[in-house]
Amino acid sequence: MRPIPLPLRQISSSVLAAIALFSCPGEAPAQEANSQLAAFFRDYLETCFRQQPFYATGLGEHRFDSQLEDISRASRDIWLARDRKALETLPQKVDFSRLSRPAQIDFEILRQNLTSSIWESEKLDAFAHDPRVYSGYISDSIYVLLAQSTLPQETNIANALARMERIPAIVEAARQTLLNPPRVHTETAIRQNQGAIAFFEKGMFDFVGKTPQRDALKTSGQRVAAVLKEYQKFLEQDLLPRANGEWRIGPDKFYRKLQLTLDAGLTADQVFSDAQTEFDRVQRELYVISRQLWSRYFPNSAIPPDDADGRRATIQRIVAKVGEDHGKPENLVRDVRRTVKEVKQFISNHDILRLPDPDTCRIVEMPEFKRGNSTAYMQSAPPLDAKALGFYAVSPPPKNWEAQRVRSYLEEYNRYMNQILTIHEAYPGHYVQLEYANRNPSLIRKVLGSGVYVEGWAVYTEQMMLDQGYGDGDLRLRLNQLKFYLRAVANAILDHRMHCTQLSDDEALSFLTRDAFQSEGEARLKIVRAKQSSVQLSTYFVGRMAMYRLRQSVQRELGDSFQLGRFHEAVLEPGAVPVKYLPELVRTKLGAERPESSTAHGRASRP
Repeated sequence: MRPIPLPLRQISSSVLAAIALFSCPGEAPAQEANSQLAAFFRDYLETCFRQQPFYATGLGEHRFDSQLEDISRASRDIWLARDRKALETLPQKVDFSRLSRPAQIDFEILRQNLTSSIWESEKLDAFAHDPRVYSGYISDSIYVLLAQSTLPQETNIANALARMERIPAIVEAARQTLLNPPRVHTETAIRQNQGAIAFFEKGMFDFVGKTPQRDALKTSGQRVAAVLKEYQKFLEQDLLPRANGEWRIGPDKFYRKLQLTLDAGLTADQVFSDAQTEFDRVQRELYVISRQLWSRYFPNSAIPPDDADGRRATIQRIVAKVGEDHGKPENLVRDVRRTVKEVKQFISNHDILRLPDPDTCRIVEMPEFKRGNSTAYMQSAPPLDAKALGFYAVSPPPKNWEAQRVRSYLEEYNRYMNQILTIHEAYPGHYVQLEYANRNPSLIRKVLGSGVYVEGWAVYTEQMMLDQGYGDGDLRLRLNQLKFYLRAVANAILDHRMHCTQLSDDEALSFLTRDAFQSEGEARLKIVRAKQSSVQLSTYFVGRMAMYRLRQSVQRELGDSFQLGRFHEAVLEPGAVPVKYLPELVRTKLGAERPESSTAHGRASRP
């Protein structure tokens, strides 16, 4: 867990009462115990606020926006001691047996996250082995103030100026702390720092417009850029030559980290076995679709033989042909906006679920310093800043890429794949899910959302939307949906094999390009990502399977009375809980009537 605090001044007594009463009105013993849990979490988070202001800002709490944390070894030891104490005293301060059932789930979520946070701090220590950690403090800490904070512009700029004074200390901490990180981590940090230099020299002015503080911002930006240029020399000339650390965390750490992160009641071996079985199934479906498209693209050629090599060749050739239908780099953001409009209309017309009202998602071009190994991301509105916007950021190919690399990129993210990506990232994927989560009354769930749930929901929606008729049965769209899902399944397999075996880069590249039908450029980026993360790549598959299996089970139970929109809202309403709790929570929710007023789903209903 990365502890992200909540604003005590905004947690009024009425909000705490709402937490205490969460799903358990009228039961005094439970209300008292629930209040004790809320108070315990409040006190813990107040400490986090003061020690880690950047995390507070990320949640929309602005009391500490002018500050930036001390990330020295001594300070991080204090963070670790704080989490150990919280884990030890939690059962002493809160009687689990007296909590309402929803509050018991919150208790378990908090306990699990504390356990995971402590384990990662003790066993992995990213500050010593991953220079990318410092990139967030250097650039994101300023970017979120200028681009997303809803405080007055001049206040945000003043806070940014104050934080920029702390960046040299962050850089010095990196110099003093980094030991022998993996080379692949260091190479990414070098690229990120180049983007940060450009941000402070020029990019940040895109977010401030006309301001009387422009000269001060320019002066401070130049000072920070000068510091980062020296840091760039350190990264390239000092750190990179000695960056020979092992990126594999090994099977023992991988198995334990997966157990803690997924919190789904599954072992690493079970996930790996399930993924291999699902991988074979999706490959077969891809072949069926490719066979139907064959005559459209190769009308005068015989389809390859129906054996392993022939099926693979059929899929590869069809995928390549469909990929040729793509847009231009300069039109990418415009094309995504058009797709969003069409997807939202489909969701409303077919009662997939009720969309957030008002809509606060903005489609933007990904800032240069944020680009790295992803084509798009959803930066959700912070849950504690009710007026904040979310950003669906899309990354065109970098301007310095050669023509062949740009073409490969555009073929991978063709007109059909970009529709699937938009479903995943925005509607009804991450944006919609996170908006629902932000409305949940549980502060623990707001802060400690499950990545398995978050990614699982987004992947689940891809197939669901096409199953309900989005795209009017276009086989090219289905082909890309299956290919995108195969990527999620392959993620879990790659994740396991990269960290638990001696899988080589060449073997990984062959698996992704030959068996998962990814372009070489996309596959190489995924290999880099697999080296730079562990377990996270497994969350997509595990979460999607949990969502899909629950859907099948509930639909069988309810028969003709099953309503898809009701089911989806029942899945989203509890917030991003570990998926092992979903069957219980969804069935409980489906026993209640669906609210009639769409106003209840607006951001105004947040605490």
